[in-house]
Amino acid sequence: TDEIMQQEIRPLVAVDIIEQLHRQFAILSGGRGKDGAPIITFPEFAGFSDIPDEDFLNVVTYLTSIPSLEAASIGFIIIIDRRRDKWSAVKASLTRIAGAFPGNLQLVFVLRPSRFIQRTIADIGIKLYRDDFKMKVPIIMLNSVSDLHGYIDKSQLTRELGGTLEYGHSQWIHHRTAIENFAMTVKTTAQMLQTFGTDLAETELPNDVQCTEELLSAHTDHHSKLKDELKLAVKQGATLLTCIREPVTRSANSKLSPDELENVATVERLLAQLDETEKAFDQFWTKHHLKLEQCLQLRHFEHDFREVKLALDNLMEGQAGFADVGDSVTRVEHLLREQKQLEEKGQEPLEKAQSLALHGEQLIQNNHYAVDSIRPKCVELRRICADFTNETKKKYDILGKSLELHKQLDKASQWCEAGIYLLASQAVDKCQSQEGAETALVEIEKFLVTAKEHQLSNPKEFYNQFDMILTPEIKANAQRILQKLEDVQEMFDKRQVSLKKLAAKQTRPVQPVAPHPESSPKRASPKITRPAGVVLQTCYRNQGANQVPTLSTGILDSTDSLSLWPGEVSRSSVHIINELIETERVYVEELQSIIEGYASEMDNPNLVHLIPSSLQNKKEILFGNLPEIYEFHNRHVGAAEIENCIENPELLARCFLKRKEDLQIYEKYCQNKPRSEALWRQCGDSIFFQECQRKLDHKLSLDAYLLKPVQRITKYQLLLKEMLKCSKNSEGTAELEEALATVLDIIKSVNDSMHQIAITGYEGDVSELGKLLMQGSFNVWTDHKKGHNKVKDLARFKPMQRHLFLYTKMLLFCKKREENTDGHEKTASYSFKNSLKMSTVGITENVKGDNKKFEIWYNGREEVYIIQASSVELKNTWISEIRKVLTGQLEACR
Repeated sequence: TDEIMQQEIRPLVAVDIIEQLHRQFAILSGGRGKDGAPIITFPEFAGFSDIPDEDFLNVVTYLTSIPSLEAASIGFIIIIDRRRDKWSAVKASLTRIAGAFPGNLQLVFVLRPSRFIQRTIADIGIKLYRDDFKMKVPIIMLNSVSDLHGYIDKSQLTRELGGTLEYGHSQWIHHRTAIENFAMTVKTTAQMLQTFGTDLAETELPNDVQCTEELLSAHTDHHSKLKDELKLAVKQGATLLTCIREPVTRSANSKLSPDELENVATVERLLAQLDETEKAFDQFWTKHHLKLEQCLQLRHFEHDFREVKLALDNLMEGQAGFADVGDSVTRVEHLLREQKQLEEKGQEPLEKAQSLALHGEQLIQNNHYAVDSIRPKCVELRRICADFTNETKKKYDILGKSLELHKQLDKASQWCEAGIYLLASQAVDKCQSQEGAETALVEIEKFLVTAKEHQLSNPKEFYNQFDMILTPEIKANAQRILQKLEDVQEMFDKRQVSLKKLAAKQTRPVQPVAPHPESSPKRASPKITRPAGVVLQTCYRNQGANQVPTLSTGILDSTDSLSLWPGEVSRSSVHIINELIETERVYVEELQSIIEGYASEMDNPNLVHLIPSSLQNKKEILFGNLPEIYEFHNRHVGAAEIENCIENPELLARCFLKRKEDLQIYEKYCQNKPRSEALWRQCGDSIFFQECQRKLDHKLSLDAYLLKPVQRITKYQLLLKEMLKCSKNSEGTAELEEALATVLDIIKSVNDSMHQIAITGYEGDVSELGKLLMQGSFNVWTDHKKGHNKVKDLARFKPMQRHLFLYTKMLLFCKKREENTDGHEKTASYSFKNSLKMSTVGITENVKGDNKKFEIWYNGREEVYIIQASSVELKNTWISEIRKVLTGQLEACR
C-alpha cells in the first residue's frame, strides 16, 4: 500500500474512466459533513470484490480529486452501505479502502448487514480485525440510516441513505465530462493564443509590399479563426454554467450542493481565465496589427519613393542636359520651348513627390515606428523639388537673357544689312545729278536716324549685362557685330562724302551697264529681304506654279559698294585679281560647306526624322545643279588658276574665254532658282536646317548661301568692267572686252530663260522651238486681209501690249500679267496669245511715220503685225536677229 501511495498519480478525467464511473460502486454525491468534509459513498454493489484494483484505484483517485483543496484538506467522510451484504463484504471493502484510498480520511461509517447473524458476525469481526485495517481514523459501525442521521444531516445524504439530497449519477457524469472538456478547451485555446503570440513576436517584417500584404492577410485570417474559437469556448462555458444552475432556475426552493457550487465556481473561473486571455491577446494583437499596417504603409511609401525618386532623377538629368544657352534667336526660342515641355513633363512627378512627402509627414505625426527612415526621405523629396524649381527658374532667367541678347544682336545685324543694302541700292547713274545725289543723302540721313534704336549699347555695359551667358562663341559673335556696326558706319561716312561731292559738282549722269537693251529702267527696287553680300538683285515673284526672276546688274554687294563709286577708291588690276582670287577661294569653300553641311545631311539617317515631309526626295529641286558648279570651280576655275594671272593680267580674259561653254551651267542653276525659292519658303524654318546651320556655325541661313552662284556670275561682270577701266588701250583690252561680252551674254541668256519659264497657255513644248534669241515688251497692232477684201482692225485705236519671244523656229506673242501674292512682290507671267512660224514670215524694216516701228507679216501679208519698240536701237537689234534667222533658213533651203 505504501508503495502504491508513493507512486506518481497521473491526472484523471471522467472520460478516461467513464465505464468504471457508470458502474456506480463509488459516488461523490456532493454532500458534506458538519465541518464541510466531502462525503464519498460506497453504495451496495454485489460485485465489489470483483472490481479490479486498477479500476477501484482510478475511480477513488478521481473522486478525491474533485473537491477543492480546502475541502479535501478537512478529510473525506466515507459511508459504506453493506446493509444487504455479509461481513465478508464489509471486511473486503474496509481492507480495499484502507489499502488504496488516496485521500485524507476523517471518518468511516459502515452500515452493517441488517440480518441478525451477519450483524453479529460484523460486530465480532470489527473488534477482531480493527487493527488489521490499518486505518488511523475511527470506523463507526451503524445499524441503520437513523444512526447515520445522528452524525450527518439528512440534507447532505441521498435518498438511498434516508436523506433529501437530489443526486442523479448520469447527470453528475455528464456535468463532470462537460466541465473537464471545457477546461481542456480553455487550456487548448490559451495554448493556441500563446503559440500564435509567440509566432507573431518572432516574425520578421518583410521588405516589400507584396510579402507584407500576404503576411498581414495571413495573420489577420489566423487571428479571425482564433477569435472564432474563443467565441465558441465562451459560448460552451456559458451553456455549461446554465446547465449546472438549471435546478435552481427551475425551482426557487432548490439549492445547489457544495459540489455543484464548486462546479459553478470552476466554470466561472475558467470563463474568467478565458476573458483575461482574450483581453491580453487582443491587446497584443492590436499592437502587432498596428505594426504590420505601419510596415505595409512603410513599404508602400518606400516603393512610391523609389518610383518618384527615379522620375525626379531623370527629370534633373534632363534639366542638367540643358546647358546650351543658344546661339541665335531661333535656337533660344527652341530651347525655351524644350524647357517649357520639360517643366510640363515635370509637373506630375513633382506633384507626386510633394504628395508623397506630405503622406510621409502624416505617418510621422501618427507615431509610425520607422520615423528615422521616413523623415530623411521626405526631406530628400522636398529638396529635389526645390532644386528643380530653382534650377528651372534659373534656366528661364538665363534663356531670357540669351533671347534678349540675340534679339539685340539680330537687330543690330539687320540694321547693318539694311544699311549695306541701302548703300548697294543707290545706283551710280542715278546719283550723278545734283537731285539724285541729294535724294541719296536724304535716304542715308533718314536711315541713320534709326541707328540708336537698333545698335547695341557700349561694349563694356553690354558685357556686364550679359556676363553670365557670354560663351566664347557668343562673345566672338557680339564682337563681330560690333565691328560690323563700326564698318557700316564708316561706309556711310564715306558715301556721304562722295555724295556731297557729286551734289556740289552737278555732274552729268553716267549711263548704266545693262545686259540686254530691253530691260526696263523703270522697274522698282525690291524690298529689303536679302542678307548682306547680295551681289545680284533677284526678285522672285510667285503666281501659281510660275515664278519669274528679273535680273539687274545695278545692285552691288557690300564689298563692292564703295569701290565702284567715283573718287572713293582707286584700284589697280593686281588689286582686282587679288580680290578675285580671295573671293574665289571663299566661294568654293562656301559651296563645299553647303553641299557637305546641308545636301549630304539630307541623306543622314540620324537626321531624317527632322526633315519635313514637304522636303522629302526634293534635294535636286532645293540645290539644283549646285554640286556641278562646285566641281567646275574646284577643278577648273579655282584660286590657283587665277593666281597665274597676277603677273600677266591679260591671261584673266583667256581664262574666262576658255571656260565660255562651261559657264552655261549658271543658266541651268538660275532656271531652277524659282522652284528652289518656293520650296524654301515652305520648309525653310524647319529644325533640320537650324541644326545644320548650328553645326556649320553659319551666321546666315541656307537661302542666303543659295544666292551665291547668282551673285558670283555678276561678280565676274563687275570685276571684268574694273579690269577694262584699268587696262584701256593695253595689249589685252580686246580679250577683256570679249570676256565681258561672254559673261554679259550668259547673264542675258539666264534672264531670257527665266522669262521663258513663265510662259503659260502654250500647248506645245518650248524646248522644241529652238534657241531663245530675244525677248521683250512691245506695242503691237494687227492688220488682217481676207480674200480680196482688206479689212483693217479699226476698232483697236490703242496698241496691244505684247511680250515677244523670238526663237529660231517660232515667234510667240504673249500678254504679260502681274499680281501680288502672299505678301511677296509682284509676280509676272506671260499668257500665250499667238505664234508665227519663222519659216513662213517676212519683215518690213521701216514703217512710214515712226522710225521705231517695223512689220512682221505672214502668208503674203494675209496677217500683218505692226510692232513698235521702245527705242530705235532696240528695233534695230530685233530686226538684225530676225534677219539672221531668215538668212539662215534661206541658206539651209539652198
